[in-house]
Amino acid sequence: MSDIIHLLPIHIANQIAAGEVIQRPASAVKELLENAVDAEATEIQLNVSDAGKSMIQVVDNGNGMNEIDARNCFERHATSKIGAIEDLFKIRTMGFRGEALASIASVAQVTLRTKRPDDELGTEIQIEHSHVIKQEPCACASGTSFTMKNLFFNVPARRNFLKSDAVELKNITEEFIRVALAFPEVAFSYKHNVQEIFHLDKGSLKQRVVQIMGANYATKLVSVEEKTDYLNISGFIGKPETSKKTRGDQYLFVNNRFIRSPYLTHAVISAYEQLIPEGGFPFFVIFMDLDPAQVDVNVHPTKQEIKFEDEKIVYAFIKSAVRHALAQYSIAPTIDFDLDPRIQQLDSISKPFSLSNKQDAMSGGLYKNFIDRHQAHRIETSSNLSNWKDFFKENTDEKTVESGNVELPVQGSFITAKASSALTPLDHNAVFQLNQTYIVFEQKNGITLLQQQLAHQQILFEKFSAAWQGKGMAIQQNLFPVAINVSPTDAPILTGLLPDLLHMGYQLEPFGGSAFLLQGSPADHPSENDQSVIEMILEDVKDGTASLHQAYKEKISKALARKHAVKTGVKLGHDELRLIVEQLMECTKANTHFDGKPTYLEISKDYLSALFGI
Repeated sequence: MSDIIHLLPIHIANQIAAGEVIQRPASAVKELLENAVDAEATEIQLNVSDAGKSMIQVVDNGNGMNEIDARNCFERHATSKIGAIEDLFKIRTMGFRGEALASIASVAQVTLRTKRPDDELGTEIQIEHSHVIKQEPCACASGTSFTMKNLFFNVPARRNFLKSDAVELKNITEEFIRVALAFPEVAFSYKHNVQEIFHLDKGSLKQRVVQIMGANYATKLVSVEEKTDYLNISGFIGKPETSKKTRGDQYLFVNNRFIRSPYLTHAVISAYEQLIPEGGFPFFVIFMDLDPAQVDVNVHPTKQEIKFEDEKIVYAFIKSAVRHALAQYSIAPTIDFDLDPRIQQLDSISKPFSLSNKQDAMSGGLYKNFIDRHQAHRIETSSNLSNWKDFFKENTDEKTVESGNVELPVQGSFITAKASSALTPLDHNAVFQLNQTYIVFEQKNGITLLQQQLAHQQILFEKFSAAWQGKGMAIQQNLFPVAINVSPTDAPILTGLLPDLLHMGYQLEPFGGSAFLLQGSPADHPSENDQSVIEMILEDVKDGTASLHQAYKEKISKALARKHAVKTGVKLGHDELRLIVEQLMECTKANTHFDGKPTYLEISKDYLSALFGI
């Protein structure tokens, strides 16, 4: 009987490893940039074509390699950082696993040109499918130039799983920004299809943040600096006004290595409690420096997920450091632990004392009793003492329906009705609003309560969905173009969305970098804050593909419907109430919101009779 267990060929083993390390073009960019940093480069260039699918090139002026090292760096588990098992617990460099270059060479066509500063000639190596095709001396600048073309050319199934160019370019930009933030002392440049996206000069961390995020961040950054025996925390956080509805501008680093940690990110966001709107995400770039023995960076192939020896104490330190920074800059209220907390809640403590307040206080009898001689015994009488009982009356907030002050004892389950019956008022003039939330009217089977926000969202959703099939929404040109700024990582996504947003009524034009100009908005749906609409759309579609399939169109339609619909708590006129009812009657799915919630409920006559036992 023949043996059934055998060793995998080296090129197949490399391709399997590539599936863990090189998942997309951005993964290769990360590994190559980190290798350039480890080579002590002071200038690094990243050139990308077709979102990394055609070509990725990283050029640095680092230490370079000799002929033997240039050949050995493509072998699996080849590394210059690990000599003994103990070295794993002292890692401070970026790359160390020795799988990246071998994995890249197995799924791409690679050309390496490298030279040490003291050598006259460098070395050029060309590898394809893990096989060396060419190796010879060459004339080149000191440092290393690594070019990879046609990623996954020999694994077409994996190439088919890549997202659109806009999404892949966004991921590449994210990896570039993470490395650039971690090493502000290194100059970086980044080009896509020959067009320069970033040119970052070496400087301080604050200068690097402003270079990446934009000049408007120069006055919106708060310094974070805390030193403890366990770890040191440094970096910058954004003032509350920099918070956005979208994620992406949150950066955590451990020993200069970017990490993903929802747990520690929550520590930062919780420090902003009551300073930013619910659902907002503040900007922050926070560095944690601690003993490498306290963390394990080898728990994930991408090294972006690490394990702390004591994660809870790190959480506490980060939250405390951020709160302290906000308090130092008078952004968050400070707490005096020696003072009774009930005293701090008094108006005299929590509110500023203006000149008018001072004059009112000085004119009062209580003030005069203290400053006038022989007046301590005097008690000033008031004509309002006869109403002293009113002071002890319970302050009740009675909510009644405007029509006749009738309260409906609505308990238990309701009976949902078909749109044809429940949305046909007996009297179109007898439609009114309840608690600025519900639209109430009588119909043949009883009473219908229509939730105004959900109903209007469903109306707009079907309207925007229908626009995809027609000529698009009418555009109202802005008298003055509105500048809209997004994060650098979201700019490629928004660029890919421009034709689709134009179809939905938003005329946006690139204005350089991550800035755009809004020339027009939907004519029938004006918005006070168009940037928040754009941010909401970005949040809904950034993790998807940019192809015009139905699910993608629905995401945009839902985002626009949520933003433009009338909100709960808004008082509507009688004509507006009737219009919502009439438009909902025309919807194909009138009784169900696109999130699965009911848009209206019917209270039947039988149910009402049962409540009163008649």
